[in-house]
Amino acid sequence: MTLFNDTEIFTSVSSGKKVFDLPDTKLMLYDNLFTKDESDYYYTTLLNTTPWQEYAMEMYDKTVTVPRMISWYEDRDNSGADGTKPDWTTELQSIRERVEKVTEFKFNSVLLNLYRNGKDGVSWHSDREQNFGKDAIIASVSFGETRMFRLRHKFRKDIAQVEIPLHHGSLLLMAGTTQSFWQHQVPKTAKDILPRINLTFRQIKRQL
Repeated sequence: MTLFNDTEIFTSVSSGKKVFDLPDTKLMLYDNLFTKDESDYYYTTLLNTTPWQEYAMEMYDKTVTVPRMISWYEDRDNSGADGTKPDWTTELQSIRERVEKVTEFKFNSVLLNLYRNGKDGVSWHSDREQNFGKDAIIASVSFGETRMFRLRHKFRKDIAQVEIPLHHGSLLLMAGTTQSFWQHQVPKTAKDILPRINLTFRQIKRQL
């Protein structure tokens, strides 16, 4: 089966880095870090073998289930790591190695998100400092359906929102002061779309 034929970036876009000229952020896009065959393989494997779970969070004095599925992996030698969580798979290790080679950052954890259809998304937020430190570095890899990634500046209304389509096999790096000055979201859509898998590689820094 051939997946995501509407993604033309594998022939139309080079694998070079695109740096966004925006204030208060270091934002870089690698639009086809993985080949079409690699992306199809990782998508199918992660979709069918990852132990996906629902995630509940507190919001406005009530508990809500977020509209997506998640799974968490981290190095077992991290301070406070949960020893009952599964070990990194061969595929996750390979993806991490590629991301670390390109970005020249090291990551010791990854949060996988499964957006099952257009009804799944994530609302405006910045990643919390707890466990990740101030100005966390996040490397976001996407496999599957292209979804729109939006950013808005927290304080400057004169800066227009930024929209970045995250394609099958792409990597978006958020570094510098991005989490302090910007919020991001993946909006829901009424379109009939296939699932998307997003891996956000992180540097966990627990204070025990």
